[in-house]
Amino acid sequence: MARSAAPDSISGDAGVLVLGRHGYETAIKGKNGFVCVVERSWMSPFDFPQFWNPKMRGPICFNPPAVRSILPLTIKRTELVLAGLPKAQIVDGIKAFATKELPALEPGAMCYMMSSQGYLNDSAGHWLPHLMFYIPQSDPKVWGADMPGSPVMLNPQFGGAPEPITEFMIAVGHWSDGTAVTPKH
Repeated sequence: MARSAAPDSISGDAGVLVLGRHGYETAIKGKNGFVCVVERSWMSPFDFPQFWNPKMRGPICFNPPAVRSILPLTIKRTELVLAGLPKAQIVDGIKAFATKELPALEPGAMCYMMSSQGYLNDSAGHWLPHLMFYIPQSDPKVWGADMPGSPVMLNPQFGGAPEPITEFMIAVGHWSDGTAVTPKH
């Protein structure tokens, strides 16, 4: 499922992490610097009502700059959740991690979320195939995010989150397997 996040030309040689009892573990060592994982609901905004939704599965494939600068946040948040901490302590743990241990956000950090197999939440299902781009916290309007007619969307995940990141999403017209997106009615 993790590799379904990106086209095979990218994910076929990517590393794969799987969720184990204590966090993400390497299942497959990649050859191209990309790493694919299946995120869980706790990567949602902290105030999202489905933060603890056990059905959520979000296949995501990080490019090499995101592997070095975004994936550590996913790993850390997951470790804090699996330690059984309440949300407030998870937020504090992420803030401390971001201040002391987080690598600098690398230019060009992005990821693929193009899997038709994902389940992002009870209202969106598998939503739309999209790409995500990460930049240091900034005003999303500078990028035209969420403006009428703009294809650039702000991911609300990082709005008010302890991670010092702005994340943009751009929907694409095909799933990772090449099939066209069927419009929802």
